[in-house]
Amino acid sequence: MTEIELSIQGMTCASCAARVEKRLNKIGEVRATVNYATERASITAPDAVTAQLLINEVEQAGYGADVVRLAAEAARQPGPDDARAGYLKRRLILALIFFVPLSDVSIALSLFPAYRFPGWQWLLIGLAAPVALWAAWPFHRAALMNARHGACSMDTLVSLGITAACGWSVYAMFFLDRGEPRESAMHQLVHSSGGGIYLEVAASVTTFLLAGRFFEARARRSAGEAMRALADTGAKDVCVLADDGGERRIPIALLRPGDLFVVRPGETVAADGDVEFGQSAVDRSMMTGESVPAEVAEGGSVVGGTIALTGRLIVRAVKVGKDTQLAHLIRLVEEAQAQKAAVQRLADRISAVFVPVVLVLAVLTLTAWLLAGSTPEHAFSAGLAVLIIACPCALGLATPAALVVACGRGAQLGIFIKGYQALESSRSVDTVVLDKTGTVTAGLMSVTAVEPVAGIGRDVLLRYAGAVEQASEHPVAAAISAAARAEAGPLPAADRFVALAGLGARGIVDGHEVVIGREKLFGERGIGVPRVLADQCAAWEQAGWTAVLTGWDGQVRGAVAVADTVKPSAFAAVAELHRLGLRSVLLTGDSEATARAVAAAAGIEEVIAGALPAGKALVIARLQAEGRSVAMVGDGVNDGPALAAADLGLALGSGTDVAICAADMILLRDDLQIVPDAIKLARGTFRTIRRNLAWAFGYNIAALPLAAAGFLNPLIAAAAMNLSSAFVVWNSLRLRRFRVPAAGSRRVTGSRRGSGGRVHVP
Repeated sequence: MTEIELSIQGMTCASCAARVEKRLNKIGEVRATVNYATERASITAPDAVTAQLLINEVEQAGYGADVVRLAAEAARQPGPDDARAGYLKRRLILALIFFVPLSDVSIALSLFPAYRFPGWQWLLIGLAAPVALWAAWPFHRAALMNARHGACSMDTLVSLGITAACGWSVYAMFFLDRGEPRESAMHQLVHSSGGGIYLEVAASVTTFLLAGRFFEARARRSAGEAMRALADTGAKDVCVLADDGGERRIPIALLRPGDLFVVRPGETVAADGDVEFGQSAVDRSMMTGESVPAEVAEGGSVVGGTIALTGRLIVRAVKVGKDTQLAHLIRLVEEAQAQKAAVQRLADRISAVFVPVVLVLAVLTLTAWLLAGSTPEHAFSAGLAVLIIACPCALGLATPAALVVACGRGAQLGIFIKGYQALESSRSVDTVVLDKTGTVTAGLMSVTAVEPVAGIGRDVLLRYAGAVEQASEHPVAAAISAAARAEAGPLPAADRFVALAGLGARGIVDGHEVVIGREKLFGERGIGVPRVLADQCAAWEQAGWTAVLTGWDGQVRGAVAVADTVKPSAFAAVAELHRLGLRSVLLTGDSEATARAVAAAAGIEEVIAGALPAGKALVIARLQAEGRSVAMVGDGVNDGPALAAADLGLALGSGTDVAICAADMILLRDDLQIVPDAIKLARGTFRTIRRNLAWAFGYNIAALPLAAAGFLNPLIAAAAMNLSSAFVVWNSLRLRRFRVPAAGSRRVTGSRRGSGGRVHVP
């Protein structure tokens, strides 16, 4: 199976999206989702189904389609909404130019028949024709295309309404109108029945609809600006370092993994890579939302799209093009925007059958009024109002409009929503489980104490421990190996290294089998721990240090203590989670004493210690069995199962690919406060979607009976229909104003504020 994404042109309402989706899903084994707000079709198809075959199917349904390019490149290009907004703007301007005098002249000649002059009918027709024909052509064209394929859409309703209004008006002016004045301007506005002339109504419907669609296209373009801004952070070309030391500038598309490239102060980093030489402060604000630059130096890494500020860097490219973190994140956001909630799929199905039902209802309304003895003018007005007011666009925009805006705003803040599941889960979450190392703590550990047994030198203990730990990527192992190199010099390589998940590691160093890890590991291997050393480890752990035992040749030879720091933002972030009504749990594989030291420093309520990687997912399942809805925050490989098992998984972007792939949301800011910020954004988005759907369903349920009962004339119906869609778009765009307080303005309660977060922890 292959994943194909198409850009769909020509859709004007949710019914169009439903029609394209239905057409694509008729192809054998094809699963397609069409999003009206993003004008994209996300398709999973067998290898035998080509993109051209899918495009042909879309075209046969009466629409256009193109294969979407690389996400980052496509995001930089003007979208279909840019061209559509310009196209609609030109027709809207012409409609306004003719609509105003047409309305004035039409009302004046209706109220004051004495002012009518020979050929007044032709003047009205001359003013109405440019609006009803040229300005309204997008509606007529779409209706004709639909009719040619035996379908109907909202444009069918609009086109029929405009055509019927103009046709009836011409008939009335030449055959029915006898010059009687209308009762009053207000009566005309409310009832629109005097004389039966609806040319101004046809012009107003066209003008209102064009205005609504123009501002809708503007709003959708505006909602995509965040993603275009993110894509624009990518470099367009790069200065590559040649083998002879020379430099040459090439297009970014020609950069390959392994190439060395130069980044000067003020330049954008072209690809994800490792710093080979130099140091600089790097502005990561467009990627993470952080305003404070981060220092990078030789041995560090940089991400494409960030900006070097103070120094020159030579970087070896690791990931380029579509493999960079920037391209990956843009792709994740686009996939999230293409998703549909269950309630939105229901709305799409309703929209698909809504238009034919409205056509039948309009005919029934006209017939019922005529049978009730009403005048043809009044009956026609009621039927026309039903045609015009029954717009399903608000229903189709309710969910995707909010999701598009939320994803764009989240990207600006370093919060990437991977799917609608995150929004649905956020509203029910009542417990937040936080991993310790690298999540609550900074993960920057250092050796604080070394305790060898009698007869073993401190440098020998560190040399053997460091030789094994240098093969591990765990923060504790990195701290021990760094201290060993600083104190004992170059370390020998450990043969047959084995990482023992959640316990420690072992390997062969200078012919000795070295074991390093927790006391439980030595107990499982039948190796006793000297009483004095056990007491020392207990004292370290009571103080919040991590104790690591080291032994070889079947005996414990000493212990090393390692300390970490709680992130400065941890206490404020946990306090904010509590303010949101959430319970906090610290989940770690370390000992109870050290875990409680971290929890106390961060203000976390519950502690679950001694959990192995596989056990973390079981802990999540146990909490869920207790009736809790759980969010898991983590960053490591061992957090992957727990992130996948949780109702809501939040992976810190500085973490591993496993954690990022398993999570529902990716958090890029190096600030734990991003966790409550992400939950607030998700909850706010879901509230917005519910308001949108409530309004859209409520509007259609209430408006149709009023129109059929004759309480709404076509002019008011057109205005109400556009206001409905405008409300949905406006309500969604409010998410662009979602703000997070500056770090200094966070309101923190409790006694640990101001401690700087410094505490010795595992």
